[in-house]
Amino acid sequence: MNRQKFNRYVLDASILLYDPECINSYPNSFVIIPISVIEEIDHFKKDFTETGRNARIVSKMLDKIRTKGSLTEGIELSNGSVLSVFIAEEKALNLPAFINLNKSSNRVLAATTLIHQAYPDITYLVTNDINLRVRVSALGIKVTAYEEKLPNLEKFYEGLVTRNMEEKEFNQLLDAGFYKANPDEYYANQNFCVKNSKSDQKVLCRYISADKRFVPIQLYPKGIWGIKARNAEQEIALDLLMDPSVAIVILAGKAGTGKTLLALAVALELMLSASLYQKVLVSRPIFPMGRDMGYLPGDLEQKMEPWMQPIFDNLEYLSTNKQSPGTKSGGYQKLLDMGLIELEPLTYIRGRSIPQRYMIVDEAQNLTPHELKTIVTRAGMGTKLVLTGDPYQIDNPYVDASSNGLSYVIEKFQNYDLAGHVYLIHGVRSKLAELASNIL
Repeated sequence: MNRQKFNRYVLDASILLYDPECINSYPNSFVIIPISVIEEIDHFKKDFTETGRNARIVSKMLDKIRTKGSLTEGIELSNGSVLSVFIAEEKALNLPAFINLNKSSNRVLAATTLIHQAYPDITYLVTNDINLRVRVSALGIKVTAYEEKLPNLEKFYEGLVTRNMEEKEFNQLLDAGFYKANPDEYYANQNFCVKNSKSDQKVLCRYISADKRFVPIQLYPKGIWGIKARNAEQEIALDLLMDPSVAIVILAGKAGTGKTLLALAVALELMLSASLYQKVLVSRPIFPMGRDMGYLPGDLEQKMEPWMQPIFDNLEYLSTNKQSPGTKSGGYQKLLDMGLIELEPLTYIRGRSIPQRYMIVDEAQNLTPHELKTIVTRAGMGTKLVLTGDPYQIDNPYVDASSNGLSYVIEKFQNYDLAGHVYLIHGVRSKLAELASNIL
């Protein structure tokens, strides 16, 4: 094979810090890392964050690869690609005068320009930096985002579709309690609003892949722990949350749709009333909205309190709701004191095994796919994991609506019967909160 015809993919620091394995994502190509990118990654290697961890992984990978040859000339990888480190000399650069080469992104732009001049039709810059993509494209250079390998939100799997059914088939579904379905047409635990084509009748169903049929979902007209479903999506959420056979449930949706409240209500029901789980473990990533106020005083519990306040608000509501049995348990503070509800910082979850827990990870859209993989693989025997979040409301600067871990897990798990997902649409917090979510 003529290597001169290989595509040239120039990797930016943003994707190496996002996924170190991206080095192996371009078989039969030249994978090029500008030296300025390695310098930028070096600034992160001491951080005790996922970004710092990825920086250290990249450094170790490059150090291991360099022993096989010259990174300047290029070293062949196992997938047939050639990895090299590109060093650009300033005197060779021909860029507009207003471009400041003291900025790391502009040094990447400069290196890409030189490579593009030598290989104009087969050079691509791969970056998740939106502004850099715009600048490079303006110079006539091909550019792509690594996140394009991740879910396309224009075809985002929402877990609920509407299907019209002939009256005869609809009556068969109601009478038999199930309807045989073609397994090639549906995802595991996919939900349907099945409508009678000749009337206003409709029923919510879930596809059971093991039986190759869809059945009406379990409804809870009296509510769960004082919480009643207010729309079809919430009915589906309760059905999935209450089913122990569905080991991971993903509730996505905009603010105020009831994701966290439903998850907590079912957690209390299954732990205290049904005794299916020993404890409830709740966690959420620590990302401030807006400017951070700096370090917080106190022990771990005191430091976690501001980040967990939304969880406390929901538990307080469940405990004081007149229709809730929560007052019989002595309120949520007693459950915390007894250790039945644990608040766990995600920072310390690596290496743990978590059996017989009902585990909730709130605001999961702020996690990377690797971070969520770490969390999901902590689940031990008998543990149910619930992920909640809004893919369009992200505080983590290193992920976006497509590349965040929540979107990734939704797409990867959609065809497995251990997983269930529904996208909640209707806001129920208040009319004001619903209006703000829609128009702001």
